[in-house]
Amino acid sequence: MATNLEQLLQGAGNPVEMLRNSQLGAYVYPVVAAEFHNWRSEQWAWQHSAVLFDQSHHMVDLFIRGKDALRLISDTAINSTKNFRVNQAKQYVPTTPYGHVIGDGILFYLAEEEFVYVGRAPAANWLMFHAETGGYDVEIVKDDRSPSRPMGKPVKRINWRFQIQGPNAWSVIEKLNGGPVEQLKFFNMSEMNIAGRKVRTLRHGMSGAPGLEIWGPYEEQEEIRAAILEAGKEFGIVPCGSRAYPSNTLESGWIPSPLPAIYTGEKLRSYREWLGEDSYEATGSIGGSFVSANIEDYYLNPWELGYGPFVKFDHDFHGREALEQLDPASQRRKVTLAWNPEDMAAIFRSMFEPDETPYKFFDLPLANYASSNYDEVRDAAGAQVGVSMFTGYSYNEKTALSLATVDPSVEIGSEVTVTWGEPDGGTRKTTVEPHRQIKVRATVSPVPYSRVARETYQQGWRTETVA
Repeated sequence: MATNLEQLLQGAGNPVEMLRNSQLGAYVYPVVAAEFHNWRSEQWAWQHSAVLFDQSHHMVDLFIRGKDALRLISDTAINSTKNFRVNQAKQYVPTTPYGHVIGDGILFYLAEEEFVYVGRAPAANWLMFHAETGGYDVEIVKDDRSPSRPMGKPVKRINWRFQIQGPNAWSVIEKLNGGPVEQLKFFNMSEMNIAGRKVRTLRHGMSGAPGLEIWGPYEEQEEIRAAILEAGKEFGIVPCGSRAYPSNTLESGWIPSPLPAIYTGEKLRSYREWLGEDSYEATGSIGGSFVSANIEDYYLNPWELGYGPFVKFDHDFHGREALEQLDPASQRRKVTLAWNPEDMAAIFRSMFEPDETPYKFFDLPLANYASSNYDEVRDAAGAQVGVSMFTGYSYNEKTALSLATVDPSVEIGSEVTVTWGEPDGGTRKTTVEPHRQIKVRATVSPVPYSRVARETYQQGWRTETVA
């Protein structure tokens, strides 16, 4: 019986086969209701009025305290911590010793020698491993994401976490505060008043317009939520359900779940032995039309995911030597693909053709059916030029969109094809039904795709310009 990831891989033989046939399925956003109004109205609100995102349950909160906390972060991040200060936040991107991305999330500098990482499991696991094995003087507290199926049991975490976003967000925020709230620089932190309580704030802009991420003790969650929705009524605020929430990234340009690049390499053996047989990395799944027998063909470097501006060689970190050998100009780059409406209609029409096997089901508003998604992207000559990694539909743009990484020679405005569906009728994943593939035409477009987000976002990892 395997007790860690390394043992699982030894038994499985090829990690690609293990992950492509994993029974886990797509990434789940637990606890929060699927819809409060309907997902179309909830998407519409983040571009046209105001929306309340509930982020309290689907991410890991990893508290890092102690005199070596900042050193642990610096040693494991491509980012520089040279000018990182209390009451700031930054995107945290760790790479393996071979220069491949493990995951990412947000680091909050809460107080001297105190941080919290908020995000998906891979980067949190990497931090915990090095905290335990690297000789750092730190204390780690893991507040894990809520279970995907709580089975009726109460779900309580250390903090609640909300975002108030949209063009009317600041009016809601100032009404809640009882007066003006300073619009700090992007990713700077402060405090505000809600229902007579002080809550921590992070200046954000997830939907293009100025907004805030806010958090506080979990026992105050319902009181704070009710106050926000009451204050936001006159500004058209809409609570966002778990169905619409992840589709926001299609407009804003973040690729959430690349495959953690940790399944090979002797330098990572001890990490794989540390990871449990039930860890995210051991139970995760790969889906899509891109198939390679070599798991390393699924690995990505920071430039391919739009994190190139974060790479700073002013400090030593895992993967530095490997990244120094790369030519940034020759790496694939992140783009949005706008899928052809006629081809999308054919996908849906196939559901009503009883004499034919349908094309792979395209769920709305998010069509991903694995925890890491890889669909092949080909140019007009049929050559593979990249992979499409996060797919769905924007009611605001009235377009099916995906986020992809493509060769630098692929120009904005050019047409490519995305192969939708898995070969040979599909894998054994529970989220995959018998289907056939279709080549969908797509127009290579900017990141972010949303015009308002593209024109108003803080320059950086979403816009692929130097931060």
